[in-house]
Amino acid sequence: MSREDQPPLESPTIRTIAMPADTNPSGDIFGGWVMSQMDLAAGSVAALTSGGRSATVAVDAMIFHRPVKVGDEVTLYANLVKLGRTSMTIHVDAWRRPRATTRSEKVTEANFTFVALNAEGRPVPVRPDQGGA
Repeated sequence: MSREDQPPLESPTIRTIAMPADTNPSGDIFGGWVMSQMDLAAGSVAALTSGGRSATVAVDAMIFHRPVKVGDEVTLYANLVKLGRTSMTIHVDAWRRPRATTRSEKVTEANFTFVALNAEGRPVPVRPDQGGA
């Protein structure tokens, strides 16, 4: 089994359960719900990295490989992959574990770009003491 078939070894950023209120008419979990959970995970890393407020400005290349079903445990892993002067790119992997199983499957992945903001909502250096590239 390759590493691509198994979730990362590090601690997840978020772990949640997909609930009936999050379904589409076909009974699958809305892709938008999965994306919002991914944005929350990326936002957590962005807040820790910037030391303050930040906002999502872009999401790159999200492809859904598998549906998420009601009752699935959804686990999100988020890691900083690029640090700019005011921006941060965070890669997020989303995995599902069907209820009452030990088998996990990757659902989707994407890169989220955030910009560090001041109290007025204007871009600021991620960390004034770091400068960034």
